[in-house]
Amino acid sequence: MADLVLGIDGGGTGCRAAIAGADGRVLAIGQAGPANILTNPDEAVRHIEEAARAALLKAGREADNLADIPALLGLAGNNEPKAIERVLQILPFRQAEIHSDGLIALEGAFDGKDGAIASLGTGSVFLLRHEGRARQFGGFGFLIGDGGSGARIGQEALRMTLLAHDGIRTETDMTNSLFAEFGKDPGAMLAFARHAVPGDFARFAPAVFAAAETGDGLALEIVRQAAADVDAVLDRMLAMAGPLPLCLTGGLKSLYPRYLAERHRTRLVQPAGDALSGAIRLARRTFCSMETIF
Repeated sequence: MADLVLGIDGGGTGCRAAIAGADGRVLAIGQAGPANILTNPDEAVRHIEEAARAALLKAGREADNLADIPALLGLAGNNEPKAIERVLQILPFRQAEIHSDGLIALEGAFDGKDGAIASLGTGSVFLLRHEGRARQFGGFGFLIGDGGSGARIGQEALRMTLLAHDGIRTETDMTNSLFAEFGKDPGAMLAFARHAVPGDFARFAPAVFAAAETGDGLALEIVRQAAADVDAVLDRMLAMAGPLPLCLTGGLKSLYPRYLAERHRTRLVQPAGDALSGAIRLARRTFCSMETIF
């Protein structure tokens, strides 16, 4: 049985690693850059290792061999088997399990009890645990999924900005502000979009929500459609499992509630813990006992 474990929360914006004893007491936390294994697996592994080593250093355990500490990783982009296989081969840990970043958020939010989460950040993923079993919805990545995510909201805001530039949609304060960021040059916006990763688009999302709060028509349209996408998934979960308590997690969690349907707003509760605490719980269950996660 392991006497130390690592819990790792890796998303499209950043990565955090916590080192804990077998009793679950967190000794230290380290941070590094993005860790989406589908978008950029090599960068993700580099940031995972940086965060883990930073945690060891803060805990005064820098002499420990990182490879000897088992790690439970909740990572964005984990739904592509080849990406998971590649990352497992190059991770610095001899023992490692990769799960969804949504699963560790669910575990942290409800301490392993039944409930539902909508994880809304750079990407989006939805999970519920009903009668002790977990099920994921969405989480298919930016190219064909991530409805309601910051990346989708930011991308749509740029699209609307170009439509406004062409006179197809009415210019608003939001589109004027976004266009100014690119020197009012559509070519500059196109060059950005060609090489942008989800986190690059997602950085515009808070500005879209802020504009919606002022009554900006196009910003409201974008946010309301994003909320409708979130509501649609929550409706499916509600039909399957009933009115379980619901937590919003991720970087957009505080911006969404007023735009969700009342049937979901009334179920909202504060999470018991965050995704990193969920990763530690699952690491202990995986490497310090014989229990299974599902």
